[in-house]
Amino acid sequence: MGETERFQLGTVGALSLSVVSSVSIVICNKALISTLGFHFATTLTSWHLLVTFCSLHVALQMKFFEHKPFEPKAVMGFGILNGISIGLLNLSLGFNSVGFYQMTKLAIIPFTVILETIFFWKKFSRSIQLSLGILLIGVGIATVTDLQLNALGSVLSLLAVITTCIAQIMTNTIQKKFKVSSTQLLYQSCPYQATTLLITGPFLDKFLTGHNVFAFNYTQQVLAFIILSCLISVSVNFSTFLVIGKTSPVTYQVLGHLKTCLVLTFGYVLLHDPFNWRNILGIFVALIGMILYSYYCTFESQQKTAEPSIQSAQVNEESAPLIHLENGSGLLGDAAVSKAPIWNNKDLHA
Repeated sequence: MGETERFQLGTVGALSLSVVSSVSIVICNKALISTLGFHFATTLTSWHLLVTFCSLHVALQMKFFEHKPFEPKAVMGFGILNGISIGLLNLSLGFNSVGFYQMTKLAIIPFTVILETIFFWKKFSRSIQLSLGILLIGVGIATVTDLQLNALGSVLSLLAVITTCIAQIMTNTIQKKFKVSSTQLLYQSCPYQATTLLITGPFLDKFLTGHNVFAFNYTQQVLAFIILSCLISVSVNFSTFLVIGKTSPVTYQVLGHLKTCLVLTFGYVLLHDPFNWRNILGIFVALIGMILYSYYCTFESQQKTAEPSIQSAQVNEESAPLIHLENGSGLLGDAAVSKAPIWNNKDLHA
């Protein structure tokens, strides 16, 4: 199996793991929050990150991956920023209607595209932009209901979008810049994310819910769901870093909207949530957008892969007659070959 095939297989595995684990934890948390009344989302997230770090530490001791330290300031800033983005998303949900919160999540994709275009000179073709537009329209139809605006909620939503986009772009950039794996980055950033949310979580949850997380009645059933949620979160956090590292922040957000559609569907089938024609139409339109996005991404990736080999072949064909004239024959000696220009990807795209 070649390097390309292994990379594609790894990407498919990462995407599948992300979808399965994310849908599972949403269903688990929905039962924990809606049925059992545990509404302390930020504190729960801090426990998720703490359990993730402990699990990765055990894996490190068992030699499942190698610890690769790099710039401490970059790790600390990245970890704290991730923690802040989670807190801001929860605050956004607390100060806005559910519909406006869904609009906030939809805004992450276009804002990420804008940031990557401005700061990383990344180009998104019209086909990609069209498919993303169809996807966002579909998810909007399926999830956005009431839109109630207020000044504080709008500011919090804007900050949540900005911090989330930057954190996800940093996830991809740091892995490539410092040549660290998703596991290595997650292991080093988890303590900072967990500490940020462990400190702010109880205060934030009390502010939003009016209740103290430590005064909650922790029955055996509640503890069982919390433990299950924390265990699933290990897979969620790992797959998040893995997907962004192997693909891009935009692809991760597209995947996130696929999860939303799946959660709506599973909620209707398993939990008998209300479902109407808007949900069905929205999911259908969103799936069309996702299929188009996947198709165009694959097509353009194949084109980029084929371009260097085609250009290299053209260069060889064009240079052959000149070499023939200089040597006076149609045969190339070792000296002629050694003087022939060697083209690589950097030369072609300079």
